[in-house]
Amino acid sequence: MKILKVLSVIALCAANAGVSAKGADAKPIDIVVHRSPSCTCCGKWVQHLKENNFNVEDVVTNDVQAVKDKYGVTREMASCHTAIVEGYVVEGHVPANDIKTLLKTKPKVVGIAVPGMVNGSPGMEMGAAGDAYNVISFDREKHIKVFNSYEGTR
Repeated sequence: MKILKVLSVIALCAANAGVSAKGADAKPIDIVVHRSPSCTCCGKWVQHLKENNFNVEDVVTNDVQAVKDKYGVTREMASCHTAIVEGYVVEGHVPANDIKTLLKTKPKVVGIAVPGMVNGSPGMEMGAAGDAYNVISFDREKHIKVFNSYEGTR
């Protein structure tokens, strides 16, 4: 009888631990993505966010440049879409985990970016090979810093 009680307690603790772990990450992160109607890679990046617990407001616009201008995205940082999350700018094909790190660490930056259209970044997968790239943080004074780096798979 004691063994049954011990096993029941262990099972209950294990079940509660699983619920707690899921509960900690269960609340979706709200993000607004501004993208062109003709860009298919943007839609793939939106899907990447949804698969990583983001609640995406997908704003399709013919004037993404106006959004970039409003939020201080320079030509050097620019890519095909611009997102806003908790007051930060996320430019281009930034991996979801880097956005989560940004929100957790809350650095004093305008945002983070993957400039250009890097093969192998989320939404830009084209086969098994991918290019090395950096996620860059930027501020209002145009200071940039490597936020995270990814090795290529060539």
